[in-house]
Amino acid sequence: MSATISLLPQLPTEPAAPAVRLALKAPGSPRGLLDGAWWPRSRDLVRELPDLTDVLDAHWGSVTRIAVNPTHWPVIPRKVPVHGHVVKVGWFTTELDPHKVLLLSYTAGRWDLLVIPPGTGAEAAARLMAAASDPAGPALTASALMAAEAVRHGDSSVDRVQGPEEAWEYEGGASSTHSAAMSVADRAGTGR
Repeated sequence: MSATISLLPQLPTEPAAPAVRLALKAPGSPRGLLDGAWWPRSRDLVRELPDLTDVLDAHWGSVTRIAVNPTHWPVIPRKVPVHGHVVKVGWFTTELDPHKVLLLSYTAGRWDLLVIPPGTGAEAAARLMAAASDPAGPALTASALMAAEAVRHGDSSVDRVQGPEEAWEYEGGASSTHSAAMSVADRAGTGR
């Protein structure tokens, strides 16, 4: 009887890519201001977008365009090659909430995702992801959710760049900071 022993060195295997940190509303849920939340690991669209589209293409059809507010994205390429196609990138400074991305697909429509800043703490990110993907949750914009999280939990790990004057424009004339503080006070039974 004979045995074969391989003396070839073991080649290192490529480490598995970390899972995309994404929470989406359940299929068939009513549309709201947000369809879920995405917690990227960096502010690099070229690095982050391919993994996001891999997940979303399977659920929503091929993502063909993305729109971002340049407030939090230091480099905005015109096109990003993703697995199997190219996503065109647009940016809007006043029309798009700085804490949101807008994704478009020719076959399935439009989706709005809260973008949780990469440096956000895990507990705050989990709360934000749950709130943005809860179909029964309050209809808040991305910036209003971020402001409510900061007010509710005093969480310094949540990036805040929007003051009340800026919120006025994104919230349709109502300051999100004031609204978030009021709703927190009302829930605690100390409404004004």
